[in-house]
Amino acid sequence: MTSAPASRRLSSRSARTRAALIAAGFELLVERPIDAIPIDDVVAKAGVAKGSFFNHFADKQAFANAIATEVRLEVEELVTRANASITNPVERIAGGMRVVAEFALTQPKRTLVLLRSQGSPTSRSHPLNQGLRDDIEAAYQQGLIRREAKESGVLYWLGLCQAVMTELSANGQSGSATSQCLPEMLVLGLTGLGVPQSTAANLASCIGSSTSEFS
Repeated sequence: MTSAPASRRLSSRSARTRAALIAAGFELLVERPIDAIPIDDVVAKAGVAKGSFFNHFADKQAFANAIATEVRLEVEELVTRANASITNPVERIAGGMRVVAEFALTQPKRTLVLLRSQGSPTSRSHPLNQGLRDDIEAAYQQGLIRREAKESGVLYWLGLCQAVMTELSANGQSGSATSQCLPEMLVLGLTGLGVPQSTAANLASCIGSSTSEFS
């Protein structure tokens, strides 16, 4: 039986090491924020040499970014799935916040990891923000949101979504937190983008009630 080439064995070993480091980071971030986690603790929990950490990550912030990206990819996949049949860009933007709220309620540990990693990308040009950027652009082109939102809407909406996640993860499975936080943030957020009050209120009412089943 022919053994696998050395390059393939090395690649497989490298992938396992990286996976072990990421898994260790997830466990530690549930306990405390990234700034309070020494690299020594990460490699000890992962069971790898300290030098292995720097083979995969330039520094601790790059490590945090990698962990945050894994969670953001999960959230973005859920948002894409939820919005698959929705064409109105404002509804899609609002629906994204609904998904974020559901994620915070059903995945509290992963939400905490995302919030504590301090690595969630907020720049308008970041690939993970492509979907939101497209919806903001479409809403602007259709005259559904104000001019200022065209450039700053992505950062604004991501900040609101982070606030929703923080509030819901802090309150746990609290129905009152969900019923108050999400609809209010949707109205404030959508009107801030320039959506009429009545439209924002209608969307918030529909989306807020559909999320209450998760509380």
